[in-house]
Amino acid sequence: MRNRFLSITLTGALAALTLLSSSCGDDPKAFLRVVHASPDAPNVDVLVDGKTVLTDVAYGTGSDYLKVKAGSRKIEVRATGTSDDVINVTVTLDKNNYYTALATNFLANIAPLLLTDDHTAPPSGQVKARLVHAAPSAPSVDIYVVAPGTDITTVSPTVSNLAFATASSYLTVPAGSYQVLITPTGTKDIAIDTGSLSLADGQIRTGVALDAPGGGAPFSALLLKDLN
Repeated sequence: MRNRFLSITLTGALAALTLLSSSCGDDPKAFLRVVHASPDAPNVDVLVDGKTVLTDVAYGTGSDYLKVKAGSRKIEVRATGTSDDVINVTVTLDKNNYYTALATNFLANIAPLLLTDDHTAPPSGQVKARLVHAAPSAPSVDIYVVAPGTDITTVSPTVSNLAFATASSYLTVPAGSYQVLITPTGTKDIAIDTGSLSLADGQIRTGVALDAPGGGAPFSALLLKDLN
């Protein structure tokens, strides 16, 4: 019997986030989005080059893109209201590029994952989407991108054996309605079922597979808007 575990949160609904621009002026800019994906970590503050750019970010949420100076940037993550970093990393952000930074894994082993986002528009009539495996309690997974209601018993995965803390390539598919099913690699046991998703011409999306708050099942998915 199919088990469905889903909690999709759209970035546009994140009223609890306080978004601040980290820089101004005519310096070359990059664009950075942050996702809290550490299931047992408290709410966090995020700093870029020592300046707070996000406050009180809850688990399972992602920010809009923040405009930051291009170049070598120090990113810090700390429990809200404290001064002790749980992540302190320097990354290189190229001019005019878009990035997603995730705080991943359980708090004891929390680690940053920086992804380069591809905002190149898909061909006319197409959409692009990728999935990030950020659920530390889950094994490697297979991903099925199928028409709604498809029985995947005899269907091959669209993406196979995606490991924790990695992202698939962007997939390009015709605009329309899809259902995304995620299973442990080599099985048909559905851990995440998005139900029917309507994807419009020109959209680009990133899905992030997550543990339940605190860790473990039921697993869920966070859907992020990359473009349109």
